[in-house]
Amino acid sequence: MSDGSFDLKDLEKRMQGALSVLKQDFGGLRTGRASAGILDPIMVNAYGAKMPLNQVATVSVPEARMISVSVWDKSQVAAVEKAIRESDLGLNPVVDGTSLRLPIPELNQERRQELSKIAAKYAEQARVSVRNVRRDGMDTLKKLEKDHEIGEDEQRVLSTKVQEATDKVIKDIDAALASKEAEIMQV
Repeated sequence: MSDGSFDLKDLEKRMQGALSVLKQDFGGLRTGRASAGILDPIMVNAYGAKMPLNQVATVSVPEARMISVSVWDKSQVAAVEKAIRESDLGLNPVVDGTSLRLPIPELNQERRQELSKIAAKYAEQARVSVRNVRRDGMDTLKKLEKDHEIGEDEQRVLSTKVQEATDKVIKDIDAALASKEAEIMQV
């Protein structure tokens, strides 16, 4: 059909990548138990650049309701503390030298709603990623048609396939979000 410069499988793989990142982010949203994964999305302003937290500190879970963050460079403790406070995770770090202790708050109804909002934000980021992949695919198809490498009918058929793939992944994202929200709201 096409000359190989358009790869539907690659687009589908990129869309599935957005879904797997979302599931990884959801894995960090724990309900009532401490998890080192909850800090994965946090970026720290360190050494003049934004870096993932796990590249400037060691994250561990010494007990069920506590996360411990050991910062490697003493000069970065304040930056790590600031990044955690501004992360919308509702965590309040306690600084102890080069380490921070993060007590996990008891899940009350307000905290559950906060976690649901965070989950919804992650899902929206995944949807945006999928839509960007769709846009890239559609732009490629339009360019191929404009350059007369594919016909108008073929462009329309491939566009429909790209949209179907997009709809399928968006539906999977919505299902993952609904599942996570149900898990969060479970008392």
